[in-house]
Amino acid sequence: MTEGIGDKPREQWGTRTGFLLAAIGSAVGLGNIWRFPKEAYDNGGGAFLVPYLIALLTAGIPLLVFEYAVGHRARKSAPRAYRRLWRPFEAVAWWQVAICFVIATYYAVIVAWSIRYIGFSLDKRWGADPEGFFNNEFLHVNESPGIFAAFVPGVLVPLIAVWVITLGVLAIGVKRGIEIANKIFIPLLVVLFLILVVRALFLPGAMEGLNAFFTPDWSRILDGTVWTAAYGQIFFSLSVGFAIMVTYASYLKKKADLTGSAMVAGFANSSFEILAGIGVFATLGFMAAQTSQPISDVVSGGPGLAFVAFPQIISELSSGSALFGVLFFGSLVLAGLTSLISIVQVIVAAVQDRLGIGRVAAVALVGGATGLVSIALFPTRNGLYILDVADHWINQYGILLAALVAVVVAGVLGKLPMLQRHVDGVSSVKMGRVWIFLIGVLTPVMLVFMMFRSLQSELSENYGGGSYPIGYLLTLGWGVAAAALLFGVVMAALPNKKADAEDALVGDGEDAKERVS
Repeated sequence: MTEGIGDKPREQWGTRTGFLLAAIGSAVGLGNIWRFPKEAYDNGGGAFLVPYLIALLTAGIPLLVFEYAVGHRARKSAPRAYRRLWRPFEAVAWWQVAICFVIATYYAVIVAWSIRYIGFSLDKRWGADPEGFFNNEFLHVNESPGIFAAFVPGVLVPLIAVWVITLGVLAIGVKRGIEIANKIFIPLLVVLFLILVVRALFLPGAMEGLNAFFTPDWSRILDGTVWTAAYGQIFFSLSVGFAIMVTYASYLKKKADLTGSAMVAGFANSSFEILAGIGVFATLGFMAAQTSQPISDVVSGGPGLAFVAFPQIISELSSGSALFGVLFFGSLVLAGLTSLISIVQVIVAAVQDRLGIGRVAAVALVGGATGLVSIALFPTRNGLYILDVADHWINQYGILLAALVAVVVAGVLGKLPMLQRHVDGVSSVKMGRVWIFLIGVLTPVMLVFMMFRSLQSELSENYGGGSYPIGYLLTLGWGVAAAALLFGVVMAALPNKKADAEDALVGDGEDAKERVS
């Protein structure tokens, strides 16, 4: 493996622990806290953990290993790494870069909301109507969806701060910026959340909440919907499918335990999800007890859980409510920042390799552009509408479809045995031929099934149940998803003489060496 003709030596992680914390930081995000608990509850409670763990072992970790192998073998950004496998394959990576751009623009604003809610927790600013406060007094949401609208200063200012922090960390570098930030943020996140969970467990009604979360409904275990939800949760929570792990693995040293790292990152992410489920449901049990409602009536997910249900819960606390709010929203900020940094790094690395420019210039160029689009669209009175639609389509028809195309193309091209040999050559735990079956057969089958069910739901009823105009969904939904794909195709079609020269010099030698090994 070479660093490239005339290139400076590629940045590397300082330690394996630094890489693992960065990988865990990318995986542990907002979805771990507000998506997993509801998915588990809706799909059999404790019984959901069985297909969930099977999905982790049969698809999650194999996909992590796949992306680690692609990035580590080439030691390049995602477009150049996929290009080393097959020149047209570069289009998939640029598609994933575009997906990262879209996600980063709206992900940052949720972190900004969480920052404001840390302050709101101190005096319970939301009053007796957290939902009305969130939509009207805080976001000032327009009555009907649109695109451009007036700015909301209370969101704009913290959003700018989020981008300053994110781009500042990225500009410093992989070792001194991303690695050090994760060494601070991840332990702090774990400590804050552990304190939150311990406090939640001693609330009245906490045990009823945990019973609702863990009590298994074994009748659901053979339900295909439950298994689809389990695989979906694993795909969405591990940061696979949009080139983050390809990029992070490219900064590893030549001798790196890829399978061991994948297992540590995968199980750490799932452990945090289960911890989040305990904390969330203990708290929801308290809310149900205080309002004399069944658990089923207070369970929610997504922003509704974070910015409506939890403020209501905080208001019900007789003591320590401010601390509880600071712990919860502080956890959201830390989880969001580590994920946002990893998402933007994919774009920065891709542009660095494509244009041959330095890190600071790449961060200023593409990071600045991403931040400007984010600031232009999301801290406005239409920001919540745009976020909701873009997030749905880019997740369902961006991340999943790009992951499907990546593993199918690699399998059809016969690249999986080569990647397997590379992984086994540097790892303590050998993957063997089982990995080729899991990544080449089982994972694509599950992704196809998930895509089919998603499209089936889309065609049966418009997203949002008619609350969005058709033109709005076509523009910000299908339009954004299609634009990301088109961007990938166009970028891969552009001439790249430097990459051509490197591929001619390096590719054949590497392939021959791997065939011999």
